Amino acid sequence: MSIKKIIIGITIGITTLTGWVAVLRSLVIVNPGELGLVINLGKLQDETFEEGMHVVFPLTTSVKTVDLRIQRTDVDSSARTQDLQRIETQVVLNWRIEPSKARDIYRQIGSQQQIINNIITPAFDETIKQTIPSRSLEKVLNERELLREEIATKITKRIAPYGIIVTDVAFVHLTASDEFTRSTEERQVAEQKAITAKLVAEQEIQEAELKAEKAKKEAEALVNKAQGEAQAQKLLQQNLNAELLQKQAIEKWDGHFPTFMCGNNGALPLIELSPPPTPE
Repeated sequence: MSIKKIIIGITIGITTLTGWVAVLRSLVIVNPGELGLVINLGKLQDETFEEGMHVVFPLTTSVKTVDLRIQRTDVDSSARTQDLQRIETQVVLNWRIEPSKARDIYRQIGSQQQIINNIITPAFDETIKQTIPSRSLEKVLNERELLREEIATKITKRIAPYGIIVTDVAFVHLTASDEFTRSTEERQVAEQKAITAKLVAEQEIQEAELKAEKAKKEAEALVNKAQGEAQAQKLLQQNLNAELLQKQAIEKWDGHFPTFMCGNNGALPLIELSPPPTPE
C-alpha cells in the first residue's frame, strides 16, 4: 500500500506539474511597443496580439513578437565624388516597422536582423553611391546638410514599400581620403602664404606711396617758400627808393649820433664826430 500510494503521489505530482507547465506555456505576454504575430500549425494568422497577456493552445499555436519601436542601424559605405575623390561615410538610420505591415514584413523578409541585412543596408549603400557622384568633393563636405536631406528623401522612398518607416538620417562620419586631405592642407598653406605675401606687398606699396606723397608735399612747400621769398625780394626791390630808406633809417634811429663816419667810398680815414664836451 505504501508503494502504491507513493506511485500515485508521484503520478499526481507529475500531472499537476505538467498541467502547470501547459498553463504557463499557454500564456503569452506581449510587451509595450511590440506586436504579437500568431502562428497556428505553421501558418501565419490574420489575428495579431496587442501588448498584454494572451492565452493560446501551446501544442498548435505560437506567437512571434515584432518590435515596433524605433530602431537604430549604422551603415558604413563609400563612393567617389564627381571629381573622382574617394569619400568614406558612416550614417545612422533610425527606422521602425509600420504596424499594419508587420505580418507582411515577417512573411516576406523575416526577423529584424534580416530586415537590416537584406533591405536597409543594401538600399542605403546604393543610395549613397547614386547621390555622392553628382557632387564634387568640396560640395559634399561643404553642403553636408543638403546631402543628408537628399539621402533621407531617397532612402525613405526606397524602403517605404516594404513597410519600413524612416524617422531620421544622420551623418556620423563624412571624410575624404588621406591623400586628398594632405593635398588640401598643402593648398591651404600655399594660399595662406600667397595672401600673406600679397598683404605685405600692399603694405609696402602703401608705405612707399605715403613716403612719395610726403616728399612731394615737402618739395611743394620748399618751392612755395622759395617763390614767396623771391616774390618778397622782387617787391622790395620795386619799392626801394630814397624816401623809403630815409623812413626806415628814421624808424631804426635810437636817438644817438654816430661817433665815426667814413669818407666817400671808404677812401678817407675815420673821422671822430663826437660832440665837444659840455663845459662845466
